[in-house]
Amino acid sequence: MNYRQLGRSKLRVSTVGLGCMGMSEFYGAGDDEESIATIHRALDLGVNHLDTSDMYGPYKNEELVGRAIRGRHSEVVIATKFGIVRGPDGTRSINGKPEYVRKSVEGSLKRLGVDTIDLYYQHRVDPNTPIEETVGAMARLVEEGKVRTLGLSEAGAQTIRRACKVHPIAALQTEYSLWSRDPEDELLATCRELGVTFVAYSPLGRGFLTGQIRKFEDLAADDYRRLSPRFQGENFQKNLALVDRIKEMAAEKRCTASQLALAWVIAQGEEIVTIPGTKRRKYLEENVGADTVKLTRKDLKKIDEIAPHGVAAGERYPAAMMGSVNR
Repeated sequence: MNYRQLGRSKLRVSTVGLGCMGMSEFYGAGDDEESIATIHRALDLGVNHLDTSDMYGPYKNEELVGRAIRGRHSEVVIATKFGIVRGPDGTRSINGKPEYVRKSVEGSLKRLGVDTIDLYYQHRVDPNTPIEETVGAMARLVEEGKVRTLGLSEAGAQTIRRACKVHPIAALQTEYSLWSRDPEDELLATCRELGVTFVAYSPLGRGFLTGQIRKFEDLAADDYRRLSPRFQGENFQKNLALVDRIKEMAAEKRCTASQLALAWVIAQGEEIVTIPGTKRRKYLEENVGADTVKLTRKDLKKIDEIAPHGVAAGERYPAAMMGSVNR
């Protein structure tokens, strides 16, 4: 396993991490026993970057990760997030107020069963609270030893610049994959300039780029992806054609579509790491194999031809959720 520096901190994280969200919600029924076994297998394979959030479950995913890493925190960089508030009726709001930051971190520390969170993100930028106030409150957690490094999720370039003036930002977490290449417009360059690690979530297009999803009915009735524009109607069929081309190239490289897609993201820069999500050991092991896939300049050129910027049909989130993305 290869590792890359997390921002300008002393921490190093594996190029292939593990997104834990789907173990507890959104992608159909979970299996806690298999999920914990998957986390243990990840650590055994050298994966040292686990990503969760207080809103996954809500709270259940942090508790699950906490059980899985008990006695093994020294082997892993734990990343969690705050800021998306879920009401009992399912409504969501965003809170970046300093008092909420402190309340949130105490809950996450308890659920994870740790004294310090290695990487603490603001999950979404609160449009009603200046980023300086939120990051200022997060910085105080670093001073108190409750948090080691700070991150932002789905933040725009100017927001990142303002945040870095308050406290070093170690990581920006944003969706990035062969069908979500928007970060190439400005975010990647901003991260390189400021020494911020770019953490690519959904690097497999929420599973679509694996080639395992062939029809809408393959998704469980309670699977969040049924609401995603890219998984619906004509968009689904157009995106399926893209995946088939990726699978063809992967066969030529003697790897899987998943491994090719992950290897491409990793190859985009030394400041980039990935956190593909899975709740099964089988797919974890496949994803880890991407770290050994070497792409030549010729390969990268061909992939650009197959999946150019903007190739995906449909928005990456439903309209209401896209509204919460800071630009």
